[in-house]
Amino acid sequence: MSSPAVRRVVLLSSLLCAGALGFLPCSHAAAVAPGYVAVSAASFVPSSTCSSPDPVPPQRRNGTSAVLRLTHRHGPCAPSRASSLAAPSVADTLRADQRRAEYILRRVSGRAPQLWDSKAAAAAATVPASWGYDIGTLNYVVTASLGTPGVAQTMEVDTGSDLSWVQCKPCSAAPSCYSQKDPLFDPAQSSSYAAVPCGGPVCAGLGIYAASACSAAQCGAVQGFFFGCGHAQSGLFNGVDGLLGLGREQPSLVEQTAGTYGGVFSYCLPTKPSTAGYLTLGVGGPSGAAPGFSTTQLLPSPNAPTYYVVMLTGISVGGQQLSVPASAFAGGTVVDTGTVVTRLPPTAYAALRSAFRSGMASYGYPTAPSNGILDTCYNFAGYGTVTLPNVALTFGSGATVTLGADGILSFGCLAFAPSGSDGGMAILGNVQQRSFEVRIDGTSVGFKPSSC
Repeated sequence: MSSPAVRRVVLLSSLLCAGALGFLPCSHAAAVAPGYVAVSAASFVPSSTCSSPDPVPPQRRNGTSAVLRLTHRHGPCAPSRASSLAAPSVADTLRADQRRAEYILRRVSGRAPQLWDSKAAAAAATVPASWGYDIGTLNYVVTASLGTPGVAQTMEVDTGSDLSWVQCKPCSAAPSCYSQKDPLFDPAQSSSYAAVPCGGPVCAGLGIYAASACSAAQCGAVQGFFFGCGHAQSGLFNGVDGLLGLGREQPSLVEQTAGTYGGVFSYCLPTKPSTAGYLTLGVGGPSGAAPGFSTTQLLPSPNAPTYYVVMLTGISVGGQQLSVPASAFAGGTVVDTGTVVTRLPPTAYAALRSAFRSGMASYGYPTAPSNGILDTCYNFAGYGTVTLPNVALTFGSGATVTLGADGILSFGCLAFAPSGSDGGMAILGNVQQRSFEVRIDGTSVGFKPSSC
C-alpha cells in the first residue's frame, strides 16, 4: 500500500470502542475459597443487545480533558456502520493476533523494518503494527467528524501506531482502496483543508513516516492536527475508515495535542461487546484524575519508541506467587490495545499454565481441545457457575493488577500464550486490560480496576 498523504482537517473526536467475551460475578461468590472467583456460566454467551448504560456521555469536553465513548467494533453497542460487519472467526482472530505479536516482538528487538515493506513482511510472515492494518485484531473504534462541514469517519484505535489516517478522495477502484461503509473523506469539500508541502517542516517532523508520507508533492493533516489521507491502500480494515494512532511518537494524537491535554490519556476497554467504555484525553476522566491507580514506571523502547513499555516482575495464581526468575521478565512488557491475548516469556507462561491447570483440576471441569495458540481450554457446558483461580500481574514499583474472570479466560481458554524467549519482551494484551482504566502519561502507566 502506498502511505497516506497528510492533510489539514478539523478533528471532532467522539469515541467508540469495545471489549469482548466477559464474565459477571455470581451473587454467592462469598462462598468461594480465597484466591478464587466464581462467575456465571451464562456470561459466556455474548448478548445481542447493548444492555448497560454508557459510562460517559457520547462526547464531553472541558478546558483540560475530552471524554469519548468506546465500543467494540463488532458488538451491539458499536455504530451501525461498524456493527453490521461480520465478526471474524475465533481461528482468524487468533491467527491475526499471532502475526501482530510476532511483528511487535521483531520490531522491539530491532529485527523488523520500521515501515511497511511488502517483501520483507512476506518473508517474515508478519505484518506491520506500525501502520495498524492487515492484522484484523484492532477491536476498538472511534467515530470522528473530519473537515468542515464534518464527515463522520469510524477509525480503529491503536496504542501501537503513531500516524492517524483515513481513506480520502480521489481513491481508485479496488484493489487501490478497500470497502468502507462511510463516505470517503473529500479534502476538496472541506473549507478547513490545507495541503502541507513534502519539503516542509511538518512533513519532516513525521519521523519514520516522513519518507513515505508524500503523494503528489503533498504531505497531509487537522486544524492543529496532522492527519493522513490515504488514496491507495488495502488490508483487513473493511468497513472502517482508518486508524487513530495513540502511540508515543510525535505524529500521534496524544503527542500532537499535548499542548492542550498535557500528553496524558486513559482508556477503559469494556468486558463485553454489549457494554461501553471510554477514551479520555487529558486528566479528569469519568473516574477522576489519578487516585485509585496502581502505577508503574514507563520505560524507554529504543528500537521501537512507538510502544508503551513497563516492567512485569511477577505473577500469582490462586493467591500464590509463581516461582519465575526475574531474568525471565528482564526485556519488559509492551502495553498494547491491538494484541488480544497476553504473551509471556516461555518460563513464565509454563509456570502460569501449570498453576492454573492445577487450580482448575480441583473443580473437575472437563478440558477442551486447544484453540490455535491457546492450549488450556475447558468445556463448561451444563455448569451454572464456574470457579476460577485468580490471576494477578505485578509490575515495577509494586503495581499489582488482579484480573477479573474476563481477563483470565477468552474463547473458553486461558487467555495467555508463550512467545519469544526468556529475557525478551512480553506483551500485555487487551483481554487483560478490560474493565481497567489504563492511564498513560510521559513517565508512568496506571491501572484502576472496575472502571467500566
